[in-house]
Amino acid sequence: MNGDEPLTGELLALDLLNTLPYTAQGSPADHLADTAGLLAWLALEGERLPGAAGVREPTPDDLAAVRAVRAAATAAVAAARRGERPPETALRGLNDAQLAAPAVRYAQWNGESVVAPARRSGPLGVRVAAALAEAVAELLADPALASIRECEAEDCTMLFVPAHPRRRWCSAARCGNRARVARYYRRHKGEEGSGASR
Repeated sequence: MNGDEPLTGELLALDLLNTLPYTAQGSPADHLADTAGLLAWLALEGERLPGAAGVREPTPDDLAAVRAVRAAATAAVAAARRGERPPETALRGLNDAQLAAPAVRYAQWNGESVVAPARRSGPLGVRVAAALAEAVAELLADPALASIRECEAEDCTMLFVPAHPRRRWCSAARCGNRARVARYYRRHKGEEGSGASR
């Protein structure tokens, strides 16, 4: 992991928010800037977004639907994390996205028992946006919202829910290693500087 790809493996709602991290210069690095970025992200999310696996080419409308949910999620989660009421427009955006492709439990026989997987109908972007909006709504109502942290690396804004209370970075392989290398460099550079002045 070199930091150029989106961080995945957190709660799905956080994975969506983490597609728009900020760089050290303070500008966003949008992993969903175009349909190719959406395709790459959908491939990384795999089975977490039913119906999105194996997609060949999302359309600009698909991208717009997912980005609209991300914008609503960003505003809603930021406000909720501050203990404030999320903007009504953000909540409405999340609800409207879910209403555009509601999940229906289809009862079917799998050869051994009845299963009822959730399915959504409509274009790819509408289905994915609905699933993402549902994940964000679940996060907003989850007590885990209070435990979301931002990575402590100076140039990283990724969000995560720590599995361990001492977790400080979005990823040990991404920011954790950089922080340890920087600490090592500062420590050894300081030793060299003090040795040279003797």
